[in-house]
Amino acid sequence: MGGVSASHPSRRGFLARLLGASAAAALHEQLFAFGNSPLEIRSVEPVVIRSPRGDKTPDWYLEMPSIGKDTGGSGLWIRLDHASPSRFRGVTQATLVKIVTKDGLVGWGECHAPAAPRVHATVIRDLLAPILVGQDARQVEPLWERLYSSQRLRGYATGFYTESIAGIDLALWDLLGKYLQQPLYRILGGKYRNSIPTYSGIRGATPIALRENARHQIERGFSAVKMGLSKGAGTSNVKRVAAVSEAIGTRGQVLVDSLGAYKVHEARAVGARLDDLTNIGWWEDALLPEDIAGYSELKAALKTPLCAGETLSNRYQFRDLFDARAVDIINPDICRAGGVSECRCIAILADLHGILFSPHISTGTALYWAASVHLAAHSPNTEIMEGGTLLERPFGNGLLREPLEALPGQAMVPERPGIGAEFDETELARFQVV
Repeated sequence: MGGVSASHPSRRGFLARLLGASAAAALHEQLFAFGNSPLEIRSVEPVVIRSPRGDKTPDWYLEMPSIGKDTGGSGLWIRLDHASPSRFRGVTQATLVKIVTKDGLVGWGECHAPAAPRVHATVIRDLLAPILVGQDARQVEPLWERLYSSQRLRGYATGFYTESIAGIDLALWDLLGKYLQQPLYRILGGKYRNSIPTYSGIRGATPIALRENARHQIERGFSAVKMGLSKGAGTSNVKRVAAVSEAIGTRGQVLVDSLGAYKVHEARAVGARLDDLTNIGWWEDALLPEDIAGYSELKAALKTPLCAGETLSNRYQFRDLFDARAVDIINPDICRAGGVSECRCIAILADLHGILFSPHISTGTALYWAASVHLAAHSPNTEIMEGGTLLERPFGNGLLREPLEALPGQAMVPERPGIGAEFDETELARFQVV
């Protein structure tokens, strides 16, 4: 990196807004007087938040169907339910990562941590932070490899481990952007567009309710809505999708998510019904994530595009998915699959295989959303992204010093330095849990 002028006015202005005039002046001289001096990491702190915060013990928030629960339906459509994930009793949880340099610059990251956020906090505090303290924060990708390699030969490559690395990775990219006074997309190499299409999820207990919810989101400005398609009574559940498809018509598309509910023979029957609907954008997670061969077989049998990837955690898993020609679209989660560094590799690999990229953001904060927008704007194979209403939720713009910009159906690329989502720590403290 080249030298940086100590008198650059835009840098001074940003720091003054961030820290106050006197502290900004001192920090400005420290950071920029010597241009290429190391940006040494002083501390790495996990921050667990919950909305609503509540006062229950962590185990109270976690719930799952009972052992032996079946899928419902009749005849051979009934079997044990292996696909229902854990749920969280109406709360949203996250583990944030705050990295501070010796010069006082702060970077923020986030882990995908809806179920047990204190696990991520422990991994960060006890394992990853000691590796980072004293290192140069500008070495973003070398530090990523150092973290990943710390447990690689002990068999860790997914789950809490890569989610924790993701939080750190985002914080390091945020620091680098602030250090260089550039938005993240520019450090990555630029953006292809100024906004990214977004979709909105819809729910409804009846087909009528689903139709009305879909119409409402299309009228707001969304061009796509996503709904669930559970196994239940077999192909009869497709009637709910057909109702939404008819209600939207040519004004948009329906994205369908089954959370791994089907076996291949079941999915072929259901997929044949989806093929008859002309505005289905994709069928997401039709099968359990381990069944790559099943995805290949299903993809060959259907016209409806298949989407998968939110459950995967690294480029090697995606390599195997691509080699099998198993999907048309991937939706990796930037705060699960290793952060910006790893998800950029995944998006590039997808592009090499002619596969589209759609960031997954089912839960999390405005920072999660903003980092995903930067990567989406930077990637030429981006199609659309989740999180169309995230900024309206409790962990959205309400947590930030300055709001992020979005319209129904469009996410504007942040132009502030780094990721561009600076937390109001006073507001953050209202949701912080021990």
